[in-house]
Order: sequence, then C-alpha cells, then structure tokens
Amino acid sequence: MATANDVETAGPAGAAGPGATPLTLSVNGDSHYLALEPRVSLLDALREHLDLTGSKKGCDQGTCGACTVWVDGRRVLACLTLAVSCEGKDVTTIEGLTGPDGELHPMQEAFIKHDAFQCGYCTPGQIMSAIKVIEEGSAGTDEDIAEFMSGNICRCAAYPNIRAAIREVRDAGARE
Repeated sequence: MATANDVETAGPAGAAGPGATPLTLSVNGDSHYLALEPRVSLLDALREHLDLTGSKKGCDQGTCGACTVWVDGRRVLACLTLAVSCEGKDVTTIEGLTGPDGELHPMQEAFIKHDAFQCGYCTPGQIMSAIKVIEEGSAGTDEDIAEFMSGNICRCAAYPNIRAAIREVRDAGARE
C-alpha cells in the first residue's frame, strides 16, 4: 500500500518525461535551433517543428519507408530516428533536392515522366531511396532495384513505373 511519502518521492503527478533539450539541426543546408524533448523523432521534428512536410508519416513504425530522408548521405527512416541523434549531422529531405533556381532533381523529373506515383503519398520516400539505390550501385537489374527499394511500400502498386524512373536516371548517369 502506498503512503503519502511514497507518492512524494515518485515525482510530480502527470510528469510525462524529460523537458526540452536545446539542439541544432542542419537540414537541407540550413541550421535550425530547436528545443525538443529527447524522445521526439526526426520525422516529427521536421514536420511539426520545421514545417518540412514533404517526408510523410505513414506507419510510424519503420515499415513503409514514406519518411525516408538522408542523414550524412545515408538513407534513414525518420520515424525511427531520434532528432537529438542528428545534431552535428547533415539531414536532407525531399525539399532539399530542389536546385538553387527551383529545378527538380532528375529523379523527380523521371518520376513525373514515368508516372511513378499515383496517390503520391509514398513518392518523397521513394525518390529519396531511389537516388541512393543508384549511388550505392544497387540498381543493376530490375530485381536489384526491387530488392533495394523493398523498404519503400507503394500501396498503389506503381512499382513498374518506379523501376522505369530509376532505370532512366541510372542510365543517364544523373547528378547526385
């Protein structure tokens, strides 16, 4: 049975966790100074605190790939990555692919050309992964592309068009 003393030492009622921690995130080449609770995911920091809503929250469990971004040039699932773990690292989102004059990345252009999206919800994560699949040298065959893109789910099943877009950019030797 709990006593009044037990309640006092247990901490304040309704305490949800640690308070906000100051951190700096470098996103798409810009530094952002934030105060976030340590349990905030990178995805929530991007969407809710930086208003970068291109990365989508699909499953929030790391199974769909809609939230794929790059951290120090490697693709990661932003819903499973803590924002505080990205301090001192370079984060790139779909918004960061646009060139200085607003030009689209070749992969974005190829997705449009090949109609590699239907509802478009998964498209930002698909594009972020597709660029890295080529850079990683894992886009040799359609089977390779399917395997190395398997972490990105398209509920509309635009996979043949996604592979066509990836092949086009791969074959063109597009810029990073």
